[in-house]
Amino acid sequence: MTKRMLFLFTAAALTCGAGASQAGSCGSSDHAHKHDESHQKLSAIAPLAKEAGFSTLTAAVEAAGLTETLTEQGPFTVFAPTDEAFAKLPAGTVEALLAKPEELKKVLLFHVAAGEVPAATVLTLDSAETLLGQKVAIRTDGGVRVNDATVVQTDVRASNGIIHVIDTVLIPEGLEL
Repeated sequence: MTKRMLFLFTAAALTCGAGASQAGSCGSSDHAHKHDESHQKLSAIAPLAKEAGFSTLTAAVEAAGLTETLTEQGPFTVFAPTDEAFAKLPAGTVEALLAKPEELKKVLLFHVAAGEVPAATVLTLDSAETLLGQKVAIRTDGGVRVNDATVVQTDVRASNGIIHVIDTVLIPEGLEL
């Protein structure tokens, strides 16, 4: 288990309480959620991603000017690609995106949905509307997938939403990389 995954599992367990499952799902009980929030201060999405070691995602959020949005607004559901997910992109892609903040912002907004959607609810969906205005497909056969990405960690709670960690960067339709 990588340090980041261990951190996220620990963060999810602490946030969800002792009843969190190994898969990281906290369940959707409003009472449990309120109880957890009353006992600890949760970080917002952007600082939590930084604390968890998502260095490429954090750099991208900063370059696209979305740090304030993902810290002070919400609630959001973020499908957060790991550093390894960014590394799977063709050579030079991350650097090219970092140099084009508007294109980068489109990619990042394609990873964010309005509202807080826990894993239990994600399992009931076949798609989700992103803040970019395009939908992502959700499949649950053989694990949970968002477009071509596999969800590797669920229900990481933040003060302004929830994070589901994915293993592939989602690319919006019509965007040439």
